[in-house]
Amino acid sequence: MDVVADLVHDEASPFLDRRRWINENETAAALRDAFPVSPGHTLIVPKRAVESPFDLSERELLDCWHLLQEEQRKLQKEFSPAGFNIGINVGEAAGQTVSHVHIHLIPRYTGDHASPRGGVRAVIPGKASY
Repeated sequence: MDVVADLVHDEASPFLDRRRWINENETAAALRDAFPVSPGHTLIVPKRAVESPFDLSERELLDCWHLLQEEQRKLQKEFSPAGFNIGINVGEAAGQTVSHVHIHLIPRYTGDHASPRGGVRAVIPGKASY
């Protein structure tokens, strides 16, 4: 796919540096987070630099999801986490700091947080416990 090959040289996104990629398929790539919150923290990104997952094609969404599953299996074998968080920040109000959609695959370990209840709900203080 020539269009994708051209896009991966786009300097607009730090995620398109092929040297950082640990896995890829036709339209998506996986790389380790440069600022990991836990051992193995991995990002899944489309090779096309778009800001929102809502702008991805069905093929791109499927390719991202397939890589997410592959990387989860690898992380399970390598790090043996007790669980995972999967998250996407969409927009500045939601904490997105890079304008290229990326899916966080965050391994979680027993005891890594005093009270993990509520998981991703904890991004808004006081909303994790219900």
